[in-house]
Amino acid sequence: MQGFLTPRAACECCGLDFAFADSGDGPAVFIMFIAGFLVVGAALLVELRYEPPFWVHALLWIPFVLIVSLGLLRPLKGLMIALQYANKAEEGRLER
Repeated sequence: MQGFLTPRAACECCGLDFAFADSGDGPAVFIMFIAGFLVVGAALLVELRYEPPFWVHALLWIPFVLIVSLGLLRPLKGLMIALQYANKAEEGRLER
């Protein structure tokens, strides 16, 4: 699973060393907001329009949450690492 949850050691094309890259929890937070917004909105719409039993909601939304979460994880981790590189982000230091 190298490359899906953790960045590769270096870029295969240009050889850029990814040792500086640490996306942290940023992508997970954005994914929770996006997936939560989509799932809650869609579940409310389905509930108000069709009024299905709760097992139908579980059948619909559990796979949807997994697909959205895992589908967005890699692109958002890549975006966070690319933004760190483009903005030359480093660890914060206190000036004295």
